[in-house]
Amino acid sequence: SLHCTALLSTSKMFLSRLRLVSRSVAPQRVVATARARAANILPRISTSTLLTSRSFCADVHDDFKPKRRAYSPDENVHAQIAKDIAENKVTVFMKGVPEAPMCGFSNTVVQILRAENVEFKGFNVLADPDLREGIKSYSNWPTIPQVYVNGEFIGGCDTTMEMYKSGELSRLLKDAGVKA
Repeated sequence: SLHCTALLSTSKMFLSRLRLVSRSVAPQRVVATARARAANILPRISTSTLLTSRSFCADVHDDFKPKRRAYSPDENVHAQIAKDIAENKVTVFMKGVPEAPMCGFSNTVVQILRAENVEFKGFNVLADPDLREGIKSYSNWPTIPQVYVNGEFIGGCDTTMEMYKSGELSRLLKDAGVKA
């Protein structure tokens, strides 16, 4: 594998030099020389070997192996989501965190809740694929962000925006006891 990679990089370097030289004098002679040299290098490696036998190092240290942080290590994801929703009056499952939203829709929801001057807890669905898929199946709602007030799912960005514009969100937050 290492030998194949070295030969491949050598042939790529050779071909890039060939492109530079071929623009100068006697391009036919340069091309003929390049083909002869390539014939000596490339027949040792079949194209299928290069494409199918490429392997990554097997002895990678644990620090460099991909890690997957479980949203709920001891419970199932739905139970952890229910617990988080119950523990917070206003909960937002979003892309990013409230201090740094990672999508425009999540940012819009954060700005609306800040405009309403309410405290809320945000959960970053990008940090864990289990949470990202789990919240969608928990609410039976396909998009993120998702907003919960007093344990009740109120919707995503569009619903929150419409409720904010109509004043319904403010009333809901007052009824939930999170807004004066």
